[in-house]
Amino acid sequence: MDKKTAIKSIQNQITEIKHLQRGTRFSSEHIKWWTDTLYLLEDIFGENSRIYLSFANLSWHPSGSFVADVYSMEQVFDKKREEAFLSALERARGILESGITRIKGKGIKNVYEGKNPTKQSSDIVKIISLMDTKLRKALHNKPEKEKEVQDAMETLFIGADLDKEFTREKENLVYSSKTYIPDFVFNRISTVVEAKLCNSPSREKEIIAEINDDIVAYKTKYANLIFVIYDLGIIRDQDRVRNSLEENEHVVVRIVKH
Repeated sequence: MDKKTAIKSIQNQITEIKHLQRGTRFSSEHIKWWTDTLYLLEDIFGENSRIYLSFANLSWHPSGSFVADVYSMEQVFDKKREEAFLSALERARGILESGITRIKGKGIKNVYEGKNPTKQSSDIVKIISLMDTKLRKALHNKPEKEKEVQDAMETLFIGADLDKEFTREKENLVYSSKTYIPDFVFNRISTVVEAKLCNSPSREKEIIAEINDDIVAYKTKYANLIFVIYDLGIIRDQDRVRNSLEENEHVVVRIVKH
């Protein structure tokens, strides 16, 4: 793809944002646009590039806390979902515009950061998407134990034809005289997926400490780390938690509220 075609293709995806803003989150038009844009950015910038990774890891879910009475709860939820959707579209616009600037500055041949299956792949995007869109639906009742979250995640992985890709609690890693056993390991793409259940205020602090500890250990062996925190309404500031942990390269944190 030459420079002119690449820029025009990205500009076309930016133009579509205006139409999407009048639609709804996870509509067929939204999913098609998101998927097409992912493939486009992968072709132009490569799946190790910051442009591709930033777009792939966009969250379309509300963050933070909010209060509403039982009679207006659904209206509040709808408003928060719409705000999150529109906010993510604006972030997407910024990422795409940054991509155009990068092409103009470096040239089409110099922006590609090659494919590397140990870094980022379509399977990682698939895993993140499953957590974002399916995990809450897979847990009908509030889980009491972390194992229930792990079981739901495993069911989703199997349903998405990833059953031959992962092992569960079979790998172990010794680091600093401590043995770590990841919940799920996807060896082909060098990725760990770890579940956490936040069911009390004290647990929130423990989870942050545990994840920081896990990152140091797991990074000695695995390239990509995905932490899924299933929150029972405890975490008030999701952005603070995510941002503090995602400062580490190739670390993704997803907070799913029940």
